[in-house]
Amino acid sequence: MQNTQEKLSARWLLVILNMMFADIVGFLVPGVLEAMLWFTKLKRTIHMLEDIKINTKVQLTALWTAFMFLYIYVDYFHLYMPGSIRNILAGKMFVFDITQGVLLTGLASVTIPALMIFLSVVLTAKVNRWTNIIVATVYIPYTLFNLAGEAWMHMVFGAVVEVILLSLIISYAWKWPRQGSEP
Repeated sequence: MQNTQEKLSARWLLVILNMMFADIVGFLVPGVLEAMLWFTKLKRTIHMLEDIKINTKVQLTALWTAFMFLYIYVDYFHLYMPGSIRNILAGKMFVFDITQGVLLTGLASVTIPALMIFLSVVLTAKVNRWTNIIVATVYIPYTLFNLAGEAWMHMVFGAVVEVILLSLIISYAWKWPRQGSEP
């Protein structure tokens, strides 16, 4: 219906412009007027970008994915810091001896946000909301703890961005839209 109305409006506009142009110039130039009309429609289309509402689950999944990239890369770049490889070869990670328990704890700390990428999509809204709020809240101090000791600029930058992402996760989950509410 709207498309038909647009076509009718466009045709009437073309007729009116043709009549006006014919009065001014003294003859009809449909090609020029059609080109002007096409350009006007194109210009209107360019300025009217489509912006769709993104589901909260998708927003949370995207935030957890971004968090995971930073989380992993900050640890990866730590390997390039002087003495890191020497400490690993000596069996030390920060102040801890490298043991199966320490490595399992490290893997668990990466597994939880990795699973949140998946869980943010599949959990029901109520469980999803509280799981995201709780896990993100727990990870903020955990992220800041990783700055203990010698913190280089890349670690501080990563931690700041990670805390911002975790805060956004908490905020989006907290403001989860209710059923029947207007956007």
